[in-house]
Amino acid sequence: MTHSFHIPVLGLAFSVDTAIKVAQFGISSVVSIVDDELLERLRAYYSNENQLEYEAIGEHMEDARARRITAYLNMIQVLVDKQLVHLKNCDWLQDETASKYFSLLPEQHHSRNLFQQWRDTNSSGEKERLKTAICEAMLPGDIDVNIMSKVDKINYSKDGEMLSEYYSDATAAVRGFANSTLRSSVVLSAGMNPRLYGQLQEFPQFFPDEHGNFTKKITLKVSDYRSALIQAKYLAKRGIWISEYRIESGLNCGGHAFATDGFLLGPILEEFKINKAALSEEIFPLYQAALSEIGREIEHVPGIRFTVQGGVGTTQEHQFLLDYYGFDAVGWGSPFLLVPEATTVDEETLNNLANAAPEDFYISNASPLGVPFNNFRKSTAEQSRLSRIAKGRPGFPCTKKYLVSDSTYSDEPQCTASRVYQVNKIKDLDQAGLNAQEYEKAYQKIVEKQCLCEGLATPAYLKYQILKPRERSAVAICPGPNTAYFNKIYTLQEMVDHIYGRINVLKGVKRPSMFINELELYVNHLSSYIQENLLDLDVKKKKYIYKFQNQLVEGIAYYRSLQDRVSQVFGESKAAFQEQLANYENQLKPLIV
Repeated sequence: MTHSFHIPVLGLAFSVDTAIKVAQFGISSVVSIVDDELLERLRAYYSNENQLEYEAIGEHMEDARARRITAYLNMIQVLVDKQLVHLKNCDWLQDETASKYFSLLPEQHHSRNLFQQWRDTNSSGEKERLKTAICEAMLPGDIDVNIMSKVDKINYSKDGEMLSEYYSDATAAVRGFANSTLRSSVVLSAGMNPRLYGQLQEFPQFFPDEHGNFTKKITLKVSDYRSALIQAKYLAKRGIWISEYRIESGLNCGGHAFATDGFLLGPILEEFKINKAALSEEIFPLYQAALSEIGREIEHVPGIRFTVQGGVGTTQEHQFLLDYYGFDAVGWGSPFLLVPEATTVDEETLNNLANAAPEDFYISNASPLGVPFNNFRKSTAEQSRLSRIAKGRPGFPCTKKYLVSDSTYSDEPQCTASRVYQVNKIKDLDQAGLNAQEYEKAYQKIVEKQCLCEGLATPAYLKYQILKPRERSAVAICPGPNTAYFNKIYTLQEMVDHIYGRINVLKGVKRPSMFINELELYVNHLSSYIQENLLDLDVKKKKYIYKFQNQLVEGIAYYRSLQDRVSQVFGESKAAFQEQLANYENQLKPLIV
C-alpha cells in the first residue's frame, strides 16, 4: 500500500464515490454496494460529468441489482485509470494533482526521495530513469466494496412472484462485484450469513489462479478473534480464503455498534497479534483440502493482512497500532466525514458536524435491524422523525425495503421504521393496559426507529442535485463518537498530514486516548443494559452481566500492563492514565452490586 491508512465504508452515500476522489493518490477506501438505486443514479451523474457512454439499467430488468453494481464499479475503475494516466504523464512541477500526490505521501515512502532526486538532477538520462521508477510506484488505492452480510432479503418480481436466492440482496451484490473489473476485496460485515457464505463458492473469481493470485478477495470485518476463527473455518471448508481480517472496535466506531461481551480493543488486538501464525496454520489445511476436492491445487499459504479501525484520532495512536501490534494498516473513518475532498456530505450536515458538541453524538436504537446505532442529534433525519411524531404521524413510507425484518403484521417482512408497522404496533400498545410511564417508554421504543435506507443515501442526492421530486431531503448520518473531537472542516492535505504527524489538528483539544474512550463507552453500555433490565434480571441476564464486567476488569488490567508503553506513545502521563483506568474500574463495582 502507498499509505498506512484506509477510509472504511461510511454509511450508504458518504464513501460511495470516495475512490473517485482519492484512489489516484494511493488512498484505499470502501464503497457500500447495498443501495443499487443510489449507484445507478450516481453512474448517470458521473457519466454525464465525464462524457462517458451511459445506458440506464431499469430496476425491473433481468438481474438489475447485480448489473447496476457491476456497471457502477466498472465506471469507477475507468475514471481512476484515467486519473492515473494523467498523473503519470502531466507536468509534475505545474500540475495541482501531481503536487498533491507527492505532498500526501508518507515520509518513509521511497517515491518522496525519488521525486526530490528527480527534481534536483540536471541529467536527462537520470531524470528519465527516476521518472520511470516513480511511475511504477504510482499505484491506485484499493477500491474495496462492503455489504452487510445479513442485509439479504429475498426479492420479488414486478408481478409479485418470489424470486430465488440467486437474486437475494447480498448474493446479487456479491455477484455485481465479482463480475466487475475491480481487482480488490469485498468486505463482509455485520455477522455470519450461511446462505451468502454458501453462495461465495459459486463465484470462480474468488479462487486463486495457477500462481496463487486472486483477482477478487474476501475481507472479513470482525470485533473479536473467536468470531474471526469460526467464520474463517466455515469459509475455508468451502474453498474461500480470507485475505484480510479487519478488526473494528465494537462500540468506538460509526454506523451500527456491535458490542462485544465486554472485550476491549486492546486485548482483542493482542490475541490477534499472538495468533497470526496459528490462524494461518489452522485454516490452510481446511482450505487446501476444499480446493483439492474441486480440482484446484495450492501449495503455499496465501497472504493475510490484518487491519484495525475504530476511534483512532492521533498519529501516536495510528503508529502504535502499526508498530506494537504489527498491523498492516489503520482505518480512519468518521474524521473524514469532515473532509469534502474525500467524502460526500451535504452542506447542512457538514456544517452541523463541524459545529457539534460532544453530547450531539450518541448511541441510539434508531436502526430497524435492532442493533445499537451511532446517531447525531443535529441530523435533519432526526429532526424529521421528531416532527412526524409531533404531527401524530410516526414512521416513514417504506420504499427501498433493504432493512425489512418483521413479519408480525404481514406475510412479507416489514421495516420497523415504516409507518405501516408503527401504526399497527401502537394499536397493540393501546390495548396493553399499561400505566402512563410504561406506555410512554414502550411508545418511544417503537417510534425511535429511523428510515436509514433513504436517509443514508440522501446526502449524495443533495450534494449532486439529483434529488427527485417528492423524495425526502432529510439526511441520516452515523458518525462515531470520535467525531466530537474534530471541530472544523478540513482539507485532504490537513487530515493526511494529521495522520502522519506533520501537523496536529487536535492541538488544544482535550481528548482521552482511543482505549480510554472505548472503555467509557463499554462501561456506559453495561450500565444502560442493567438499568433497562433491572426489573427482569433472570439467570441468563445476570450471567451476561457478570461475564461482561469480568471482561472489562481484565481489559483494564491489560491496559495497566501496557501503561509504560502507552504513556510514551500517547503522550499521557502514567498518573493520568492510571487515574482514568481506576475511575472506570470504580464505576463498575456498584453496577454489579
